Amino acid sequence: MDIIQIIEKKKLGKALSQQEIAYFTQGATDGTIPDYQLAALLMAIRLNGMNRSETSQLTLAMAHSGDMLDLSAIEGVPVDKHSTGGVADTTTLIVAPLVAACGVPVAKMSGRGLGHTGGTIDKLESIPGFSTAMDMDAFIAQVKRIKIAVIGQTRDLAPADKALYLLRDITSTVDSLPLIASSIMSKKLASGAQAIVLDVKTGAGAIMHTMEESIELAQVMVRIGADAGRSMIALVTDMDEPLGSHIGNALEVKEAIDVLAGRVKGPLLSVSMELGAQMLIAADAADNIEKAKQMLHAALVSGQGMEKLKELIVAQGGDPKVCDEPGLLPKAKYIQDVRLTKNGFIHSMDTQRIGYLAQNMGAGRKTKKDVIDPSVGFVLHHRIGDTVHTGDVIATVHAKSPEDVALAQEELLQAITILPEPANPLKLVHAIVTPDDIITL
Repeated sequence: MDIIQIIEKKKLGKALSQQEIAYFTQGATDGTIPDYQLAALLMAIRLNGMNRSETSQLTLAMAHSGDMLDLSAIEGVPVDKHSTGGVADTTTLIVAPLVAACGVPVAKMSGRGLGHTGGTIDKLESIPGFSTAMDMDAFIAQVKRIKIAVIGQTRDLAPADKALYLLRDITSTVDSLPLIASSIMSKKLASGAQAIVLDVKTGAGAIMHTMEESIELAQVMVRIGADAGRSMIALVTDMDEPLGSHIGNALEVKEAIDVLAGRVKGPLLSVSMELGAQMLIAADAADNIEKAKQMLHAALVSGQGMEKLKELIVAQGGDPKVCDEPGLLPKAKYIQDVRLTKNGFIHSMDTQRIGYLAQNMGAGRKTKKDVIDPSVGFVLHHRIGDTVHTGDVIATVHAKSPEDVALAQEELLQAITILPEPANPLKLVHAIVTPDDIITL
């Protein structure tokens, strides 16, 4: 079999066979196909797509490219949650401890930043000492002991995806439905969780910009999971503005800590509660949304969610003092406010542009070898629908250089649209997708 012929076939929009998909997946895994040819194939897939059969075959091939984890030794129903990626999307750091505090085992494998979107692993690694590397026996043992573990993708779990994931980030092929679906679901199938809740973002800051694309992606993924015997549900949630107010790795950890401490409410907490409720139902810990939200609220106000986050940090080598003293997190050298030059109402935010700004400041990667600066980013002080005035602080920039401060000031003022007419806040959850149904909200 010849990789050039496979590239040519997909370049012409033809469907690949199971054998051809298995061949290039194996080549990505063992390094026998060079990056430049894999990159060409990824672009051909991005431009011409894959049908349902191809996407399923790619998912299974990547899942079985390494170890398939067995979580049957864990008491209860192990549950996982995954977001397709957004800006200031820090729900895992909030919802995973809350769900675990409710007694449900959370066996979570997370990813790094991809394109303009942040990554949970990068955020957790901004906590001093925190390690996301763990062998599978230790992963299972930790979930059994404290009900929660959050790790990065191991070398032996879906290694084909790991190779392709890094290439997607640097070849402008992030926003491909079959590549997104197969990447996410191969890891989920390989990592063994029996119940999976997906958070599929839609809007300007999402990988999928339209509702139709986002619902299609959700359907593809829940069907793949259901066919593999997993309990599946997806929420389609808004990403036309950053979900939280803090953007950047250490800053997003701080915001998650503030939410669990009860100091901050708002959209980030609201979406976390919606996802957490679905996780409890999927794990048979609650039989309806109202009961599930009551359980999560009790874990929040009692401080059990915060205690579970501390347990997680200790178990994975981090310093739990950051939960009581967020100032221990990495700090940027330059911190400066950005002030508005007009009155009006915030109508929109170019969320993708905001995400790429954070990446350009060092919060994300442009190449596989880039090292992230955990301290940089910015804090937004207003949301869509807010009334603002000349001189108001719209954001606070955390940067490594004066040049980055200037860049952020210019970009943020251009990314936020202010008009004279009032504007309404955005809806947070647009749809619920199951293997058999779509419920629009």
